[in-house]
Amino acid sequence: MVHRYKNNGYNIVLDVNSGAVHVVDDIVYDVIPYLEQDGETPASIRDSLAGKYPEEEIKAAMDECQELKENGLLFTEDRYRPAIEDFKKRPTVVKALCLHIAHDCNLACQYCFAEEGEYHGRRALMSFEVGKKALDFLIANSGSRRNLEVDFFGGEPLMNWQVVKDLVRYGREQEKIHNKNFRFTLTTNGVLLNDEVMEFCNREMGNVVLSLDGRKEVHDKMRPFRNGKGSYDLIVPKFQKFSDSRNQQKYYVRGTFTHYNLDFSEDVLHYADLGFKQVSMEPVVAQPEDDYAIREEDIPKICEEYDKLAKEMIKREKEGRGFNFFHFMIDLSGGPCVYKRLSGCGSGTEYLAVTPWGDFYPCHQFVGNEKFLLGNVDTGIVHTEIQDEFKCCNVYAKEKCQKCFARFYCSGGCAANSYNFHGSINDAYDIGCELERKRVECAIMIKAALADEEKGE
Repeated sequence: MVHRYKNNGYNIVLDVNSGAVHVVDDIVYDVIPYLEQDGETPASIRDSLAGKYPEEEIKAAMDECQELKENGLLFTEDRYRPAIEDFKKRPTVVKALCLHIAHDCNLACQYCFAEEGEYHGRRALMSFEVGKKALDFLIANSGSRRNLEVDFFGGEPLMNWQVVKDLVRYGREQEKIHNKNFRFTLTTNGVLLNDEVMEFCNREMGNVVLSLDGRKEVHDKMRPFRNGKGSYDLIVPKFQKFSDSRNQQKYYVRGTFTHYNLDFSEDVLHYADLGFKQVSMEPVVAQPEDDYAIREEDIPKICEEYDKLAKEMIKREKEGRGFNFFHFMIDLSGGPCVYKRLSGCGSGTEYLAVTPWGDFYPCHQFVGNEKFLLGNVDTGIVHTEIQDEFKCCNVYAKEKCQKCFARFYCSGGCAANSYNFHGSINDAYDIGCELERKRVECAIMIKAALADEEKGE
């Protein structure tokens, strides 16, 4: 399978199964679709393109494509599909937990899937004892895996800060006993961020996600306090100080764009102008009846914004003002990750969410849906049939993924979005798929443009 597209003056060809990327001239770009078709011969291809290119150039282009094919860089077969049946039988090894340290929040974000931290239930804070049992479960079910991850999530985790610190301390004690290495992370809205929190995070947290929706008017509209007052002016100086204290590494300023700010590239560039170097901006996922939901008719505008952002990022990189945008960060050197294409996102198997009272769910977006309750910290995983279902959730199980060129970069997308829109974890959220394809195209184009710049130096 091959995907061809034009972006910012580049003719780009992606060989889907190998992950090889080629920037080609017009004639190779035009020859490739003929080579993919059954029944085409060199003579028929020359005849089809005779009015556009000289015969010797057509032949040279076909020879070039044949050489790439022989080297495993074009028209490659998917060698990993046959392995999927054996992969489904793999033992379940848990490597990461999302600890819902607080089902409570001090903001009232309009689009919050967690219902201001309540998750379809009651406000609650996780106790140290529940968190301790969760860490013990992770260690006991991690097999021979040494590196483990724990994300402190909410609601707003800083509303239960002492328990966060106590659990980190406990985790560090257990590392030595069990020969494990914990990587702790934290997601915060910044309202309670202070010097003590920053100092602790800089010492103990491998990554910190800082929630900010971009420009002041955008952020304050969607992320106000419960009294309606905006939170931008309070948190931005804190985030700037925090990101500088981490040397502009190991953090993300993460936002959500909605139907209200389809010009979201301006919000991303606002991040950069504030001095942030690690940024992310996610499309909101909401039901069609929500007034802020992304609609199908919004897709062309959103794609234009990704193109606009990609071009500006190239410009700023050349000027020495570059920054990283999460969705454009693709490693093209090794091809698509084999394990990821087979395992999907890992929710329900390698990755679990834990509620304040110790219940296990496949991920944070399933919390509160009793159909997906797996067990708890006292009983362990009881409903193994749910884990088995998630173990089979991957690009090969999803019909919509079969002809999608981006499938090995998203690994089939979000199971929760699939379920919420189609009632099955093995479907796909269609708007999300369209945007993922565009992001992959932009990410590859950026790599091509910067590589082109290096050649010219």
